Amino acid sequence: MANKLKKAKKVPHIKPINNFAMLFVLSVFQLLTGYSAAIAGGELSMKMVSSMCIYIAVEWVYVIVFYTVLHRRNFELELIAFFLTGVGLAAIGSVDPNACFKQLLIAVVGVIGYTVLVFILGDVDLCMKLRLPVAIGAIVLLIINLVIGKVKHGAQNWIEIGGITVQPSEFVKVAFIFVGAATLEKIQTSKNIIKFIAFSVACVGALILIKDFGTALVFFVTFLIIAFMNSGDFKTIGLAVSSAGIGGAIVIKYRSYVTDRFSAYRHVWEDVYGKGYQQTHILTGIASGGLLGMGIGKGNIRNYFQNYLTTTDDVFGLICEEWGFLFAIVLVLSFAAIAVSALVNSIAARSAFYSITAVAGAGMLLFQTALNIFGITDVLPLTGVTLPFVSQGGSSMLCCWAVLAFIKASDVRTYNYLGGVKKK
Repeated sequence: MANKLKKAKKVPHIKPINNFAMLFVLSVFQLLTGYSAAIAGGELSMKMVSSMCIYIAVEWVYVIVFYTVLHRRNFELELIAFFLTGVGLAAIGSVDPNACFKQLLIAVVGVIGYTVLVFILGDVDLCMKLRLPVAIGAIVLLIINLVIGKVKHGAQNWIEIGGITVQPSEFVKVAFIFVGAATLEKIQTSKNIIKFIAFSVACVGALILIKDFGTALVFFVTFLIIAFMNSGDFKTIGLAVSSAGIGGAIVIKYRSYVTDRFSAYRHVWEDVYGKGYQQTHILTGIASGGLLGMGIGKGNIRNYFQNYLTTTDDVFGLICEEWGFLFAIVLVLSFAAIAVSALVNSIAARSAFYSITAVAGAGMLLFQTALNIFGITDVLPLTGVTLPFVSQGGSSMLCCWAVLAFIKASDVRTYNYLGGVKKK
């Protein structure tokens, strides 16, 4: 299957959107939501207003520079990411303007990192050379996490460096996709496959040891996507899933903290003030918001939890209650649009490397989104993963923009222009 992926196909002819018209509409929306968030506390927060204005300026600078200098016309992915990130900034700012400004700074760094990574991914040979250093770096990062990591929200997945707290597993997500695609793209041998399986086991094993089971599950699903893109064999995938199921059952049986999480699943209403406190209050808030929402800053979910939890794990519930169920559907469709874009790009990609990275990246974002939304609404067990681009968290934001770079790099239109001169 991987050999077939190497054969580039013609890109379907899609009429380009008016980038500046879309960006103008997006900017107006962000100004309105930013203002609403700024007055959510009763008084106008200039820090919230300035944060949103700076963010809008960054969006315009990005599009204008790449439109005029590199003559790019495909900004669909960036506009979706700008939209999601802007929603997150408004939601966070309505609860804590100071946290919004910090999130803004991280978002700007994420956009810069995204831009650099897209250019690096444009050179397949360079990516092949980098796969071993990146794999070693990821393993070292997880080992450091195991040694000096601090426990936060039940998982030992945080490292504090100079007063700055980072979550190593978020950066390892990027390395996982990169190493998997680079290892399996060039030489389809059992030796390469075994190397990637060993790397995957090391990553997932480390995450289980630090009790970050939500991220471990995201890694495993991403591994399945990469493995299927490489082999196309459902029997192999079935064997991997069965093995993981047995391992998961053993963990649940002999690790009490995991058992406690699963014991509340589908029984949250039986212990409203205990294990079911988080989900029951979110479900009540979502129902109270209705189709159009109660208005930014007027919901009750923000009063039930600490500010940090409201804008990280539970931010989707906050948005449903205050922005409305219809807007929440638009938010979910935005992630679906990223996935569709990845699938379209993978069909016409220049090599299997780009096809694998695009689908794996989109799959990771989509699955993490599902875990977050279904977890807080009790459709799935609560895992504590963040909502990509929207939830508060610097490491998560940087990871999301980096993963988006894999999808962008797979788009053949991205490299139709190089250095501002159209390639012949």
